[in-house]
Amino acid sequence: MTTLLPPTPPSPSPTSPSSPFPFSHKNLSFHFTCKATSSFRPQPTSNSSNPTSLIPSKNSFLSSPDNTLLTLLQQRKTDEAWLYYTKNLDQQQLPNPTCLSRLVSQLSYQNSTVSLRRAQSIIQRLRHERQLHRLDANSLGLLASAAAKGGHVLYASSIVKSMLKSGYLPHVKAWSSVVSKLASLGDDSPMEAIKIFSAVTKRVRRFSDPAVVKLSKPDTAAYNAVLNACANIGDKNRFLELFDEMNEFDCEPDVLTYNVMIKLCARADRKDLLVFVLERIVEKGIPLCMSTFQSLVAAYVGFGDLVTAEKVVQAMREGRRDLCKILREANEEKPCLSDTDVFEKLLPNSVSSRDNEPLELSRVFEPNSRMYTTLMKGYMNAGRVTDMVRMLEAMRHLGDSESHPDHVTYTTVITAFVKQGSMDRAREVLAEMARIGVPANRVTYNVLIKGYCQQLQIDKAEELIKEMFDTGIEPDVVSYNTIIDGCILVDDSAGALSYFNEMRARGIAPTKVSYTTLMKAFASSGQTKLANKVFDEMLKDPRVKVDLVAWNMLVDVYSKLGKVEEAKSVIERMKENGIYPNVATYGSLANGIALARKPGEALLLWNEIRQRCGMGTGEESNPSSGLPPLEPDEGLLDTLADICVRAAFFKKALEIVACMEQHGIPPNKTKFTRIYVEMHSRMFTSKHASQSRQDRRKERKRAAEAFKFWLGLPNSYYGSEWRLDSVIDEEYGSE
Repeated sequence: MTTLLPPTPPSPSPTSPSSPFPFSHKNLSFHFTCKATSSFRPQPTSNSSNPTSLIPSKNSFLSSPDNTLLTLLQQRKTDEAWLYYTKNLDQQQLPNPTCLSRLVSQLSYQNSTVSLRRAQSIIQRLRHERQLHRLDANSLGLLASAAAKGGHVLYASSIVKSMLKSGYLPHVKAWSSVVSKLASLGDDSPMEAIKIFSAVTKRVRRFSDPAVVKLSKPDTAAYNAVLNACANIGDKNRFLELFDEMNEFDCEPDVLTYNVMIKLCARADRKDLLVFVLERIVEKGIPLCMSTFQSLVAAYVGFGDLVTAEKVVQAMREGRRDLCKILREANEEKPCLSDTDVFEKLLPNSVSSRDNEPLELSRVFEPNSRMYTTLMKGYMNAGRVTDMVRMLEAMRHLGDSESHPDHVTYTTVITAFVKQGSMDRAREVLAEMARIGVPANRVTYNVLIKGYCQQLQIDKAEELIKEMFDTGIEPDVVSYNTIIDGCILVDDSAGALSYFNEMRARGIAPTKVSYTTLMKAFASSGQTKLANKVFDEMLKDPRVKVDLVAWNMLVDVYSKLGKVEEAKSVIERMKENGIYPNVATYGSLANGIALARKPGEALLLWNEIRQRCGMGTGEESNPSSGLPPLEPDEGLLDTLADICVRAAFFKKALEIVACMEQHGIPPNKTKFTRIYVEMHSRMFTSKHASQSRQDRRKERKRAAEAFKFWLGLPNSYYGSEWRLDSVIDEEYGSE
């Protein structure tokens, strides 16, 4: 099980230092530690003003430790129970399973940063002492659920997987909450959500007694979560498999299931099927909700079909129930034959209903502010800011309070002005929100901060950070990531580090973006050692998944400075961690090799790339390298060919251009001709070289002649004499 948060010291003290990342710009000291503090203040669980006075003495612990701890827990004095537990950590005997499980459960139920850190420290100790079996499934499940809600999804996932490995069956509410959070994240998280769901259902199927798995088997909410993961990655076949298997666990699709199906149709570029999802809901008699119509409008907006989105909103404003007919008439999309079978099974009515009359809604639905806001986002994406502002004014005068603009609406308008670069108008909207009593939230401020940073007005972005605190809004990791990136844009690496330290001091966990942005700050100022320290800290942080992008950034840091050996060392570490270099990795290294003028390194790099492109022969092919195939791009191959031509490695240059032609990349013959003429035209013209030296040149000369033949220059293959002056006259006479 991985670590969620920095370990809590045995005796927590409220006066612990608030800045674990001291920074001195004079010597650029950069100290990463494992300790983090938080501004969170846990609510007392008793009326006592001095919790420590309730802690029994050490002698009492020795006489009846379990009874004392259990009494505190039964009285819901969780903080006092924790302090009592930590005060006696030096005792060899652990509390009994009941006390440990209840303590972890109550700490998880508090659902705060401090309580989660405390619960985690118990898990760490039990794992270290191989006593994790002392905790029951409920306590572990509660911790997983609390960690997922707190945003520590990777840790929550590790708990669920650890439970399954240990033979526990977590409660469906616990593991499905983890699946739900993973499904909505980026990177590989949706795939991880599907894996956890499959692991749980596989374990459930092993038990023949339904009573044993009654509380763990998936319900409709769990299926909706995993189906959402499939929709987010556009996996139609897996979506169908899971949708069909719902009957096995007596789960009936609900309106949220079909809302997710709307998203799947959008991901699969099947605008023609959206109306049939709505008809399927009506046909099955499932009660509709506003989220269905919001999903439909969002889907049409995503397709750029603002006309149909407007028709949906207008029909709802007019109180019409023939929305399916309106959508059918607007549907001009031809079905995609490649996935017809999948969607015919998911939406059988898309086949049978094409010749039938469209169904009507059971009742009238009126559009709400969220639907208007979604349509406004479409106007914003289309650059129709005037239409967006007009809709805002219209919403203000609507009689239905549910349709009045809210903070999301105003934030959308602010975002549009920020994209236009109209920061003054964006600030006017923020002032308007304050005037009419619509409170701005963290997202609103983050949008404005990003706008000022993009315009290099860092001082105004910093003012907004202070304003957030003044209005009682705590900046989040996005706020700090944005201001850190702004500091980079103005070459202020010290300021970037300062904000990173402040973020950590406030107990805000850095994300992958936080680390990579800070790496970028040090890279731009040439501070490779500090960039490497940031990367090492990211590797140690279990809350962050270090992906290929992060590794490539570190490779690029060294390559831009021509530090080839360091860049190669990073690539070797990548491979050791099971991450394979891609085209971007090799491209950065090739640029570093060109900068360092080390053509020999280019030959080594080309040998590896050639193997992965399937061009190696004989011993050079070496398929045992274990690296997956590679699809090279123009930038990488052109850089390698450039290096080889300049270094007179013509045989390798011909191999590279052959690879380019094989992958449909046209080589730049004009550039290579220029390089050859300028650097190698008199390469073999010396009449005073010894015979032995001339013999050694024969192989290289044959390669050079072959390269000249490929360029179309006079060469021995044409039986003509090579003359520099004629080539210059023909190729560059017009310049």
